[in-house]
Amino acid sequence: MKPQLLKVPKGLQKSFSIRRDVVLYFYNRWHYHPELELIHIEQGSGTQFVGDNIRSFQSGDLLLIGPNLPHYWRCDEKYFQRGSQLYAQATVVHFSEEIFGKNFLALPENKSIHDLLVKARLGMKILGEGTDKVKTLLHELLNQTNGNPIIALMQILETLAHCEEINVLSNTQYQNEYDQYDTDRINHIYQYSISNFQKKISIEEIAEVANISPHSFCRYFKSRSRKTYSQFLLELRIGHACKLLSESRIPVAQVCFESGFNNFANFNKYFKLHTGKSPMQYQKEFRKIPISGHLPTFNTTL
Repeated sequence: MKPQLLKVPKGLQKSFSIRRDVVLYFYNRWHYHPELELIHIEQGSGTQFVGDNIRSFQSGDLLLIGPNLPHYWRCDEKYFQRGSQLYAQATVVHFSEEIFGKNFLALPENKSIHDLLVKARLGMKILGEGTDKVKTLLHELLNQTNGNPIIALMQILETLAHCEEINVLSNTQYQNEYDQYDTDRINHIYQYSISNFQKKISIEEIAEVANISPHSFCRYFKSRSRKTYSQFLLELRIGHACKLLSESRIPVAQVCFESGFNNFANFNKYFKLHTGKSPMQYQKEFRKIPISGHLPTFNTTL
């Protein structure tokens, strides 16, 4: 992908930034930055893209995104509707490994933090025990007026490093080799696909959105996303189906068609291939337990 470089302001006399965003919807562009990003999504839901990974996000999610790893949070369509009273809210920290100096993270006492930041290069979602403490520490850091914020950040990273349930997101590391030329094209492809995946999208149609020929589009999309467009579209549809099955009680057949599938047999086949369960099994499991954000991750090649 050729995402947009985002410059993160730190403010005067600060080595890293922390802020709380309360917005109509999250930053709506495929982008990257040299800083790591720790984000607690306090309010919001939709589809997230981290590297080559696609999955749902929802309120309560806690993620650590490595440097120069492209990412994009697309809120659900209901956030964009005229007159919507919804809003998205998140606490976000941006920091560079360089703020700790050349050798500090190499100290044996800091091995757990060093290993955490290495894993973060692929992006990670943190779950389970320990996340509540991290969220509390983030709140305290956001409102801190006294003391050393670097020490508070180290405490957060140390706590994250000992969280036992971590989902690594992307299969591929991304290098800082982007140019600005592709930014608008990629974002147009993503935004059009997310808005229209519930209907058939032909290669000719999406190629027109990208303003290139259909043959060139197939080569272009795969070279940048590391997957075919049909696979990308399938992952969007399966992700939406998981969301419907976990958050509503509508019949599975209705989920099939509302997710962009026009063949129930194919829906069952691809759903089980990606999640390891049939749609009916998946829905039954979510009716027995509270929704906890454990929606499936899609980053495999068919």
